[in-house]
Amino acid sequence: MTFDLARARAETRGCAEVTHLNHAGASLMPAPVADAVVDWLREEELTGGYETANRHRDRLEHFYDATAKLLNCHRDEVAFVENATRAWDMAFYALDLGPGDRILTAECEYGSNMIAYLHRAKRNGCKVDIVPSDKHGQIDVAALDSMVDSHTKLISISHIPTGGGLVNPAEAVGAVARKYGVPYLLDACQSVGQMPIDVEAIGCDFLSATGRKYLRGPRGTGFLYVRYRWIEEMDIDPPLLDQHAATLVSENEYAMRDDARRFENWECYFAGKAALGTAIDYALAWGMPAIQKRVTAVADELRAKLATVPDVIVTDQGLVKCGIVTFTKKGEDLPALRQRLLEQKINISVSTGSGSRVGFDRRGLDAVVRASVHYLTSEEEVDRLIAALR
Repeated sequence: MTFDLARARAETRGCAEVTHLNHAGASLMPAPVADAVVDWLREEELTGGYETANRHRDRLEHFYDATAKLLNCHRDEVAFVENATRAWDMAFYALDLGPGDRILTAECEYGSNMIAYLHRAKRNGCKVDIVPSDKHGQIDVAALDSMVDSHTKLISISHIPTGGGLVNPAEAVGAVARKYGVPYLLDACQSVGQMPIDVEAIGCDFLSATGRKYLRGPRGTGFLYVRYRWIEEMDIDPPLLDQHAATLVSENEYAMRDDARRFENWECYFAGKAALGTAIDYALAWGMPAIQKRVTAVADELRAKLATVPDVIVTDQGLVKCGIVTFTKKGEDLPALRQRLLEQKINISVSTGSGSRVGFDRRGLDAVVRASVHYLTSEEEVDRLIAALR
């Protein structure tokens, strides 16, 4: 079936205002999602925050069902967290890593994750080893397999790097993790919402994601998936607990929840939580395979047209590519280019080494322009960017 681009754009008010090519930063919310946030906040204003939450308990609970359907997991394996970084942190810092333990990650790992690895290496004496990339720029799965040893206590990668268009082979990495019984943490911040994600097929033990990017949800929302055996058998201990995550039994004892909500806080962005459930429903109604097909086609079109622009060099790697398109332009300062495009109501971003330090350093890159498309991106918007670059 033909993708209904007209409907997607009609249901996105921002399409009338800007050419938005920064969906990997924060996408434009569709009208039903934005209305869900505004209506909730208006009700809080008029009747009270606690009271609004109590009236709409079903909408808050629906978030877990929607996320479980999105990821192919159980609702008890899902926690609502205020952002993807904090969700990732809650899983990573819950793992027992000590002197001599090894963390294996990829060259194109996200900067915040690298900081956390090095933080624990400094504090706990564990070691961080970077798996080399293959000829396509993605993690070399054969090299990963050869590097796993008895000291390897975690395999942790970003599914899609923030500063490039490649999609790491998450399922193949999961097969290596299962082969050796090593915990597997997947940062799916950029992949959830633009392609089907099945945690059973991937084989990850933990997965973190955000609401604001390809799911087109509100900022300040995210979630964490925790495979249930880590709760039931391993009784994983989060780095932080409160009286939502645990119950105070006596003056000397507490009991943690027996589901993934032990990773949550009692206080959260209730309007955002309800609206994120709406955003997930909205994405699922389009169909994740249809979304991926549309996003891939638009991104491929953009790369092809960029290749015809003088002084523009497309920097994307990967055997499989996604909706993130990156490039450089000779003779123009990239932050200045971003500002010039912004003045023409074209939204793009500039990815610097801080987000992809290791990968950028090894490739000799300082910064790239990131134009990230979505299923609502039109051919006219792609042409508008190309014309502005020319």
